[in-house]
Amino acid sequence: MNKRGVFWIVDGELIAFPFDEKATHGVAKSGNTYNHKLLWEHIKPCNKPYDYYPRGRVDYNAKGKAVIYMSPHIEQKHIQKIKAAFGITSEPVIRCDHSEHYKCYLDR
Repeated sequence: MNKRGVFWIVDGELIAFPFDEKATHGVAKSGNTYNHKLLWEHIKPCNKPYDYYPRGRVDYNAKGKAVIYMSPHIEQKHIQKIKAAFGITSEPVIRCDHSEHYKCYLDR
């Protein structure tokens, strides 16, 4: 299925947004996935800022292998849910990203 997209872990629950080609809100500059900040402003599930909760992204490398980029604060127990939400059927590459891009309230 190779769905790209973004996700958050909000109060222990996965909130996933596989990219919809028809999307008009929250689309990244590349045009093939979502931008966390823009999408959060559109969906606004709570009054916290987009970078409050641990978050991540699903993308695919040049060989078609799923890569999950995510906050190091996301527990392994969420990986199966992320795989299911994005239609990942093989073992993905997991990249715990310690950069500023994935910082959340747990880093402050």
